[in-house]
Amino acid sequence: MIELAGIGPRTAKQLSTLSIAKPRDMLFTLPRSVLIRRSVTSVSGLEPQALVTVEIKVQSHVPNQGRGTPYRVWANDGRTRLQLVFFNVSGNWIEEKLPTGSRRVISGKLDSFGGVPQFVHPDYILSPDAADQIPKSEPVYPLASGLTQKILVNSVRMAQDRAPDFPEWISPDRQKAHGWPAWKSALAEAHAPESPNDVDPASPARERLAFDELFAHQMTLALARRRIRRSRGRSNSGNGKLAGRVRSALPFTMTRAQDRAFAEISRDMAGNERMNRLLQGDVGSGKTLVAFLAVLNAVESDGQGVMMAPTEILVRQHFESLKPLARAARIDMETLTGRDRGRERAKKLEGLRSGNIDVLLGTHAVFQDDVAFADLRIVVIDEQHRFGVRQRMSLTAKGKGIDVLVMTATPIPRSLALACYGDMDVSVLDEKPPGRQPVKTALASEGRMAHVISRLQAAIKKGHQAYWVCPLVEDSEKSPLTAAEDRSRMLQAILGEDRVGLVHGQMPADDRDRVFDAFADGSIRVLVATTVVEVGVDVPGATIMIVEHAQNFGLAQLHQLRGRVGRGRDESTCLLLYREPLGEMARRRLKIMQQTDDGFRIADEDLAMRGAGDLLGVQQSGLPRFRIADLESQPALLREAHEDAQAFVRDDPDLTSARGKAVRTLLYLMEQDRSVRLISVG
Repeated sequence: MIELAGIGPRTAKQLSTLSIAKPRDMLFTLPRSVLIRRSVTSVSGLEPQALVTVEIKVQSHVPNQGRGTPYRVWANDGRTRLQLVFFNVSGNWIEEKLPTGSRRVISGKLDSFGGVPQFVHPDYILSPDAADQIPKSEPVYPLASGLTQKILVNSVRMAQDRAPDFPEWISPDRQKAHGWPAWKSALAEAHAPESPNDVDPASPARERLAFDELFAHQMTLALARRRIRRSRGRSNSGNGKLAGRVRSALPFTMTRAQDRAFAEISRDMAGNERMNRLLQGDVGSGKTLVAFLAVLNAVESDGQGVMMAPTEILVRQHFESLKPLARAARIDMETLTGRDRGRERAKKLEGLRSGNIDVLLGTHAVFQDDVAFADLRIVVIDEQHRFGVRQRMSLTAKGKGIDVLVMTATPIPRSLALACYGDMDVSVLDEKPPGRQPVKTALASEGRMAHVISRLQAAIKKGHQAYWVCPLVEDSEKSPLTAAEDRSRMLQAILGEDRVGLVHGQMPADDRDRVFDAFADGSIRVLVATTVVEVGVDVPGATIMIVEHAQNFGLAQLHQLRGRVGRGRDESTCLLLYREPLGEMARRRLKIMQQTDDGFRIADEDLAMRGAGDLLGVQQSGLPRFRIADLESQPALLREAHEDAQAFVRDDPDLTSARGKAVRTLLYLMEQDRSVRLISVG
C-alpha cells in the first residue's frame, strides 16, 4: 500500500482485509466507538471494567514464580491497595518502569481478583509530570487479524496530515442549516471523538462526511441520467387505438396504479428524449400488462418492441398470457429462446428484420449478433437484475434512440431505490387487481411433518397442486437443512413417483423446463424445488406453497415464494415450516409473513432487520458500498443528496462554476471517476 511510513507489505495486506488500500481509504475508515478515560483519586468503590486513570505509589514486586504465572506489582493509591499484573514478562523492564517507592500515573481497565483491585497490562504507565500525555478519550477502530489500535491510530494521523484543504463542494446554505464543519475539520472531529455522541451517525462531523459520500454517488447517477436523456430519443406517442382494443378485451378494469404508471410511461415515450424508467410492483400487481401496453405505443409508431425475461419458462408463460391481448390488438407477437434452431429460428429472424413481427418475447438469445430488427423502439426487461449492464447496452444498440423500461417484482424501500436506480425514473404499482385471491399463511414446526404430509395427500386427492421448497439441492453433513433431492424421494415414495417432480438451479435448462411444463399441465401434482421457483412461475392450479426451514429465508424471498400461489380461483395456503428452537429474529420474520401480504411493508421490515446489502444482495443489485453513510438509518440524508444532485446537474451540468469544480474534486476523492467522464466539458 500505501505510501505511509511504517506500513510495509505485511501490514498493508492486513489493512486490505478492511478494504484499506490507500491513504484516502484510511481517512474514511472511522472509529466504531470511543474509550473515555476517567481520572480518579482512588479506585476504591469502583465497578470492575471501568476505564480509569489514577496515581499510585509502587510498594513491592512479586516476580513470576514459574512458567505461566504472572508478574505482580503491589501499589497503593492512597486509600486502596491494588495490583498491576503482567504476563509473559522477560528482562527487567518492569523494574525499570515501576521502581519500588516511585510514584506513577497508570491508566487502563480496572479488574478484580479475590477482592483485590488490579490492572492487567495497564495501557499507560507514566511519571506524574507526564500524565497529560494520557488522552481522556481514544477512538476505537475496526480491526482485522494482526492489526492493533496503535497501527490504525498512527496510520490515520499520517493520512490526515497529508490531506489537503479542498474548496467546499457543499452549498453554504446547506452547511449552515445543518451546522456541518468543513471537510477537513469534519475528518479531524470524526477521528477524535470525545464522547459516545461523537461516534453517532447523526453527529455533525459524521453526518457531513456521510452526505459527501451520498452526494458523490447521486451526482454519478444524475450525470448518467442526463447523458441518457441527452442521447436523442424518438417520439413513440401512438394514438391509443391498440391499447384501447386491449383494455376492451380485459375481463377486469385496470387499477388506478396501472393507469398512473402507463400514463407516466406514455408521457416519457412521447417525448424526444430516451425513456429510462423502472416499473416496480408487488407480486401480482400487473406489471406485465402495463409493459405490454407500453410496447403497443411503439408498435403504433410503426416500430417494434422486445420484452426480455430471464428464463424460457417465463417467456412462454408471458406469451400464453399475452396471446389473447395480442390477438385483440391485431398485432404479430413471437418468442425467441435458446430452443429455437434451424429453419424455425431463421424464419423468426427474417420476421424481425422485415418488421412483420411487432413484438418479441425473448431470453438471452435475443442478445446474439444475428438478431436484427427493422425498427426496434422499446426494450422491456423483466427481473432486470438477471441481466448484466453490457447485455442491456447490447440490446439498445439494436436500434436508434431506444426507450428502456425495466421491471422488478421485488418491492424496494425508497431509500434503496434512490441508491440503486437514481439514474432512472420510477413508477410504482402499489395496488393489486380486483379478484386476486388472498393467500392464507400458516406456521408449523417440523415436528408436525407427518400431519403436514397427510394434509397434503388429502389436498392432492381433491385435485390441488403444491410447491414444496427446500433450501439446498443435495444433503450436506455441514448443514441441518433438508436437501431438495432427499425430500423429493421421500414424497415420491408416499405420493407416487409420477406425481412428484424436482427442479433446481443445477439442472440443465431443458430438463428443468420439461418438469415445469409437466407441473403447469397438471400431470405433476407436487413440485419440489429450490428457490428457482421464486420468480416468474405462474401455475394457476397450484394452491399450496410449503417452505421448509422457512426460518432460513429472508422476508422478501418468502414473499416472492408465497406469490407463486393464489393465482387462480381457489383459496390458497402458504405453510412455513420451521425448525425448533426458533430465534427471536426468525420468529419476528415469520410473524410478519402471517400479518401482512403488503410487499412494500415487508420490504421495509426486511431492510430494518437485515440491512441493505443482505436485502438486495450487493453484487446482484448494484447496491453501492458506503464507508460512512448508512442507507438504513439515513434515508432522509440520501433523499437530500438526491435532490441536491438533481438540482445541481440541472443548473450546472458541465460543472464549470466554482462549486462545480469543487464537486469534480469530490468525485475524484470518492473515486467516482466514471462521473467525471460523463461530463461533456473538461
